Amino acid sequence: MIIVDTALAKRMAEGNPVRVALVGAGYAARGVALQILTAVPGIRLVAVSNRTLAGAQRAYREAGIEPAGAVDTVAALERAIAENRYVVTDDAGLVCQAQQIEAVIEATGDVEFGAQVALSAIRNGKHVILMNAEVDATVGPILKVHADRAGVVYTYTDGDEPGVAMNLFRFVDSMGYKPVLMGQIKGFLNRYRNPDTQKEFAEKYKQKAAMVAAFADGSKLALESAIMGNATGFVPGVRGMYGHPCAHVKDLLTKFKVSDFAKGGLVDFALGAEPHTGAFVVGYNDHPIKKKYMSYFKFGEGPLYMFYTPYHLPHLQLPHSVARAVLFKDPTLTPMGAPVCDTMAVAKRDLKSGEKLDGMGGFACYGLVDSYDNCRRGDYLPIALSGDCRLKRDIPKDQPVSYRDVELPAGRLCDTLRAEQTAHFATALRATA
Repeated sequence: MIIVDTALAKRMAEGNPVRVALVGAGYAARGVALQILTAVPGIRLVAVSNRTLAGAQRAYREAGIEPAGAVDTVAALERAIAENRYVVTDDAGLVCQAQQIEAVIEATGDVEFGAQVALSAIRNGKHVILMNAEVDATVGPILKVHADRAGVVYTYTDGDEPGVAMNLFRFVDSMGYKPVLMGQIKGFLNRYRNPDTQKEFAEKYKQKAAMVAAFADGSKLALESAIMGNATGFVPGVRGMYGHPCAHVKDLLTKFKVSDFAKGGLVDFALGAEPHTGAFVVGYNDHPIKKKYMSYFKFGEGPLYMFYTPYHLPHLQLPHSVARAVLFKDPTLTPMGAPVCDTMAVAKRDLKSGEKLDGMGGFACYGLVDSYDNCRRGDYLPIALSGDCRLKRDIPKDQPVSYRDVELPAGRLCDTLRAEQTAHFATALRATA
């Protein structure tokens, strides 16, 4: 942020703000729009795309701006940008194609549509900032391949726990403390929560019940942990992670020992721990003199040390990711190569042949994270791809669903990208063997 604010101020002083478009106008996306439009000089939100124009207009109006109107062609969008007019559209393809737009924020939470937008933006030379864990956890590694070929940045966002954790990871590593454990602080977890159980909470905060259920049942946690793992090479110690209950996140230091990291770093979470939000990274350093310094700084006796951020502010921090991508070509976090983590759909109840699965935060399945190798061996269906899949056989409660168990919906880009991802990295691994 110290570098980013100066660089944005320079762009603003030059009369050349970063031009960005937002796809999606839901609860979180409107928060992003509000933040950029009211608090981030140097970034201009030139267009909002949403399936309903009313939703896109609302994103501007909540920030005190009346959009100039709707556009339905790239030429009309380009004219509006040149004339400094804010516009809306129901065609996300327009913001992906407009040459004056430097970056696209994808904030829909829909894996199929999000994948379409991300790939289109990349192919049109746009940096992509995802506020869409479903896409990144499932097909992020192959989208990163496409982004590298196009010479653009593909990144998940600061402010959500994976971004907060990755900032910490880089900070801890830069001080010479080897990161060995990273994750987030999870306040509540019940694998069997569903839209009905979360309806009251969702209505109170004007959110979708399925989305809230995906938080409560751990599906979003699984996606975000996979994102962290794919950016660092860290994997869960066990399927679903340990998730040790703790009074405070610092208590995790009593749950792990140095030998637990002999094979590499781990992703995990602290359950119910103070400060009840945020992310953490555990760093390792056994230098005897440095241990004395860390004890003086009240970090304990080591050699494992807890670093944590006691907040995550998704829409407030996301503009930092936009600026880092556009101005410095620096992704907040992005897949490091071949996937090392993946997710699986697991039955919330006994499921019957012929049923159609209802996806993230639904009544049918919850998501768990595991190593990519384990998921490949089991041929497990990722939780973000489970929506609208039809079962070919019964699945008992708490059993993973495999690709062999389902018929996929026809014609989904996310499935095509998934197959391309599998083939690409299988070929890459064979070439380096």
